[in-house]
Amino acid sequence: MEAVRKFLARKNIVFSAKRYFIDAMGAMAQGLFCTLLVGTILNTLGQQLHIGFLTDVIVTLGKGEGAVTYTIGGLCSAMVGPGMAVAIGRALEAPPLVLYSLIPVGFATNFMGGAGGPLAVLFVAILAAEIGKAVSKETKVDILVTPIVTVLSGIGIAALIAAPIGAAASAVGRFIMWATELQPFFMGIIVSVVIGVALTLPISSAAICAALGLTGLAGGAAVAGCCAQMIGFAVMSFRENRWGGLVAQGLGTSMLQMGNIVRNPRVWIPPTLASAITGPIATCLFRLEMNGAAVSSGMGTCGLVGQIGVYTGWVSDVAAGVKAGITGMDWLGLVLISFVLPAVLTWLLAVPLRKWGWIKDGDLTLDL
Repeated sequence: MEAVRKFLARKNIVFSAKRYFIDAMGAMAQGLFCTLLVGTILNTLGQQLHIGFLTDVIVTLGKGEGAVTYTIGGLCSAMVGPGMAVAIGRALEAPPLVLYSLIPVGFATNFMGGAGGPLAVLFVAILAAEIGKAVSKETKVDILVTPIVTVLSGIGIAALIAAPIGAAASAVGRFIMWATELQPFFMGIIVSVVIGVALTLPISSAAICAALGLTGLAGGAAVAGCCAQMIGFAVMSFRENRWGGLVAQGLGTSMLQMGNIVRNPRVWIPPTLASAITGPIATCLFRLEMNGAAVSSGMGTCGLVGQIGVYTGWVSDVAAGVKAGITGMDWLGLVLISFVLPAVLTWLLAVPLRKWGWIKDGDLTLDL
């Protein structure tokens, strides 16, 4: 057993929830952002602003009726599997030959996983990376052995588990979306609070939404919850952190407050209650839907990705004939749910907590 422990330590193989479900999931979300989400944004910009080089076909695979064409954005989106796998491998500190070998593994796994492909990629990429790390530099022909073992083990594992994992993730996502359509008020509260809390915790709300394919009304509730946390903390802590904190949290991440939350959990009450209010307002009053990339549902106001995702969904729905057009009510709902209500509600909810001494001056200070 001691020999095994020494081998694992030498290979930097660490079996821990933090490495696999915090570090790896966070990296996976970045891989999603740099491929699928960026691709969606580029396609939308090209179509809406009539930018030729963004709408032109730059790659054609195949011939005749079976030919598949890609724009720049289309190519970005097509690389989502490799992007996630490589990001996960980097988070696991995989050596170069293992890291590059995860490219075909990620592509195959995402394809095999179907709608739940991102979650399948998470599991398969972790297993393939660790197996690759185990054999890395153990032979004199490492340049052959490591890539072959990584690719074969990864795609072999994907053939066994990618489809079931993808189907399960997709089923859970569909259930949440169905339940939100059936009970928009209560599910609006649950989804908004849970995804918002996940965004502030050191896990990836974006990866969770992507893995479950969370779109539609449920995606809108997720956007509401994330915005409540980010804008809420930004406004609530303005007296301590001023403009730098407003931007860092409002357009960056509310995760910056985790240290303060650990020291005084009561500071989490106002933005969480705000998310419980804005969630059902989004689902019941404004019928706010996220029909863009599912990863956008868990991004909130981070780089305005959540809002861009909602907009791209509107554009797609209009193009498909599902939506007649983008209305003033749509824009009003998006602005209120994303910015105005989280700011006002969180500030109001924080006032009595400061008076009661539950939140004291300095409790929300960031080291910026």
